[in-house]
Amino acid sequence: MRIGEVAAQAGVSPRTVDFYTSLDLIAPAARTGGNYRLYHPEVIERIATIRALETHGVPLQEIAAALRQPVADDLDARLDQLDNALHALQAAARQSDEHAHGLLTALTARAHALIATALDLTAGLPPPV
Repeated sequence: MRIGEVAAQAGVSPRTVDFYTSLDLIAPAARTGGNYRLYHPEVIERIATIRALETHGVPLQEIAAALRQPVADDLDARLDQLDNALHALQAAARQSDEHAHGLLTALTARAHALIATALDLTAGLPPPV
């Protein structure tokens, strides 16, 4: 697929596709004889993932770094850290004043949205082999 086709199907501009390519968020699969970039159709799903993460405030540089990393062997450890952080947040909420409680509520909503996004993104993935 040429850049314009990818952009149209992904609902973004060709400039966005070009920008994502420059950040190594996506990569062309090949080039034509006329030096046009050709993308695999799977790039459309990757763009949707990137856009969903961006919507929740994840910086493009963080997304690019995560996509470049090999499969995280330490995911279980990170999930344990997240669980510990959630328990600490609950304890902080019980001891906070009204202003801090409001901030914690907003931050908790953001964390919940990120977790929901992660679950949505992984729901359509095939099971590990």
